[in-house]
Amino acid sequence: MSDPLLATAFVLAAAVSLGASWQLVTALERVGARLRLSEALLGMLAALAADAPEITAAVTALVHHDQRIGAGVIVGSNVFNLAALIGVSGVVAGFVALHRRVIELAGAVALWMAGVTAAVVLGACSPLVGLLGVLAVLGPYLVVLGISHDRLAALPLPDTWAGWLVAAVTEEELELRPAIHPVRGRARDVLITLAAVAVVVVASVAMEQSAATIGSRHGVPPILIGALVLAAVTSLPNAVAGVYLAMHGRASAALSTSFNSNAINNLAGLLIPTTIIGLAAPSAQTTFITLSYLAMTVLVIGTTYFQRGLRRSSGAAIIGAYLAFVAVLLVIS
Repeated sequence: MSDPLLATAFVLAAAVSLGASWQLVTALERVGARLRLSEALLGMLAALAADAPEITAAVTALVHHDQRIGAGVIVGSNVFNLAALIGVSGVVAGFVALHRRVIELAGAVALWMAGVTAAVVLGACSPLVGLLGVLAVLGPYLVVLGISHDRLAALPLPDTWAGWLVAAVTEEELELRPAIHPVRGRARDVLITLAAVAVVVVASVAMEQSAATIGSRHGVPPILIGALVLAAVTSLPNAVAGVYLAMHGRASAALSTSFNSNAINNLAGLLIPTTIIGLAAPSAQTTFITLSYLAMTVLVIGTTYFQRGLRRSSGAAIIGAYLAFVAVLLVIS
């Protein structure tokens, strides 16, 4: 297939994948509402649906032994998410106050996820150990988000800890409730969900394969295809959602969406598949991308926490860090 046809296939596949993922988010939210999930779990479900393109593209690359593309898509998407959801949101919104407990709770989980992912990609531990380490934190976090406040307060924890958890989850749900308000789903929403998943998978596979073929023909390093091109394109639904939330004063929801999206990326797009099929030895490029993701996570948590919100200056700093990341990656690749 010629380059123009491959490029056309890539654009069409990207458009179809992004459109289907949006439909998938909507249908899944309705199904979640039917199951009476909490707003926090609905937000996690929406993040999972929005992550479908990058997860599928990454898994496809890993299965085809394009290790650098696969790792690049996931870790690069995480870096892009932080820049687009948090950085752009701060610049657009100007200033939006953030609940500190939300930053502490979501930030602690996000930092753990980034640290474990870095340990796996850099070869400090196996994917299986990393997977177990992630589940040890992500599992309880999902339980905390999903159970009622009464049950949360009744957990065998010191009163101050239980009270803090109740307050943190309450503050996050206050942000998410106006942002996520689906009607209760019906049987057809389950069918729509299944159909949308199938479309996203097929389109994302086509997108990954066409991009990899073009890059291979023209000597573009695979890490650039994964970490910059595919990572940015597949993360666009999250970016649009983050800007929308911040413009409507829902910065905590944008922060949670970004962190939850990255957590799901790491789990479903990297740790689970590499536990099964393995991961290549780290290179200079994958090391740089992974450490950049960890550093960007620290930057986002630090700036939002100490400034008590999302400000234009911190948003600009986060975007600047991403642009520096792109520039350095282009040089070392």
